[in-house]
Amino acid sequence: MPQFDDTKTNVKIAELRHREEEALVSALAPKYGYEYIDLTDVAIDPDALRKITEEESRRAEAALFAQGNGTVSLAIRNPNHPEVPPLLERLAREHLTPTIFMTSMASLEHAWDRYHDAKAAKAELRGVLDIRADVIEGYAADIHTYLDVGAKVAEVVKRGDSEKITEVIEVLFGGALALNASDIHIEPSQITARVRYRLDGVLSDVTDVDRYMYEHIISRLKLLSGQKLNVHTAAQDGRFTIKLTRREIEVRSSVIPGGYGESIVMRLLDPDTSNFKFESLGLNARLHEVMLEELARPNGAIITTGPTGSGKTTALYAFLQVVHTPQIKVVTLEDPIEYKLPGIVQTQISGSYTFAEGLRSILRQDPDVIMVGEIRDKEVAETAVHAALTGHLVFSTLHTNSAVGGFARLVDLGVEPQMIGSAFNMILGQRLVRKLCEQCKKERNTTADEQKLISRIMEQPVAIDTIFEAPGCDACSFTGFRGRIGVMEGIRVDDAVEKALLEDPRESNILAIAKSQGIPTMQQDGVMKVLAGITSLDELSRVLDLHA
Repeated sequence: MPQFDDTKTNVKIAELRHREEEALVSALAPKYGYEYIDLTDVAIDPDALRKITEEESRRAEAALFAQGNGTVSLAIRNPNHPEVPPLLERLAREHLTPTIFMTSMASLEHAWDRYHDAKAAKAELRGVLDIRADVIEGYAADIHTYLDVGAKVAEVVKRGDSEKITEVIEVLFGGALALNASDIHIEPSQITARVRYRLDGVLSDVTDVDRYMYEHIISRLKLLSGQKLNVHTAAQDGRFTIKLTRREIEVRSSVIPGGYGESIVMRLLDPDTSNFKFESLGLNARLHEVMLEELARPNGAIITTGPTGSGKTTALYAFLQVVHTPQIKVVTLEDPIEYKLPGIVQTQISGSYTFAEGLRSILRQDPDVIMVGEIRDKEVAETAVHAALTGHLVFSTLHTNSAVGGFARLVDLGVEPQMIGSAFNMILGQRLVRKLCEQCKKERNTTADEQKLISRIMEQPVAIDTIFEAPGCDACSFTGFRGRIGVMEGIRVDDAVEKALLEDPRESNILAIAKSQGIPTMQQDGVMKVLAGITSLDELSRVLDLHA
């Protein structure tokens, strides 16, 4: 008799049932007064998960997946389940305030799998779901240059005790905090794995670890981040928190598969190193004056442009700090929330809560000021325009190379040129350059070619004939640089620019018309910082094309 393989049919039926359940829970959640969540799109915090046992979690058809200061996020399948009230009472006794979400059984099964990951890891290593903050702080105090990191790792590995995996991770985080690294990269090769820090926007090699060490470090970091240990062929994202004595460091991790294993990058969100003061953005005098005028307006959109890592989000946070007062409501929509701002309602996109859906929902919250992390498509652009035209001050970002490029990008997204003139107040362009180390920078005379370049960019002869450079010292880990500052430009959408958008929207024409606003270009702003001894000409050339 012929045999039929109905595997594909069964898979399709299972997928249909899964979609039906998700759609049903999504529709029921608002009726019960709760938000819907898909836990497969969320990095589950193992510490939150373990606040109740797997048995209790399964019995109540519920799971804890996140926690904050005295708060926890609880996903439930059925609000009327008899085991839910006792669970809520227990959380109350422990002084935990739950935020309740409704979810599907598939989501709960995904959460329950995390219990098995933890059990498997515990059999292998002690303290796998934890790293010691006091040890990290100790290493941070001992490490002064990136060379010290490799020496400390070698010292730990040489000891060869049972806790060396934990301690190597603690060294890496301690070194990153000591050197103010923004990211830690671990990249495997055939024999070893390379560890690098991003220091002031530039990657520096700090050490190599062998394959055995790499495999165990990756497993540990995936578990800390709430990622699945048994998934090696798909990208995963997660996060965890390092609770130090005086502050908390949020770590956002990204894992991708590669030819020699998984590569992981961890972004360190340190409130001590983030500086959201408007005065610290490095605006030149003219742009500073214009921005204060624009931020005082009650409506319209202000857009910052630039590539990834150019400081756009930092600029928006600084703008929020300027406009925020107790008399107004500020709501943000971010992907993800990077830093917590007191007194501001911050929301994060996830699953069905997209930028477009989130922005529409925010408009129903009676806000005065809205920040949208990024304008990515026509729907978000049109909604942002609507918000700006209906009495809201809107901040957002675009991925373009310059301020003038923002106009073309908005048109490309489907915004009518006449609407740009009506809705947008200001478009900024920005980059970040490294600041010269104050301990070792030295003055030198400019060459004839450098003087010619500076005069051409500034469009006039420049009397200053000296600039600075730094050879490197202990204070800057021998890089010659410490910290970064923005180089920025801006175009105000005034009557002349608005007219140009309608009649001749070529970038060269808009730039020519905007010149009368007196705002320096990015190249000019950068050269002004070179002449002031803030950065070097070579560093500015690394970030900007000075010969265009």
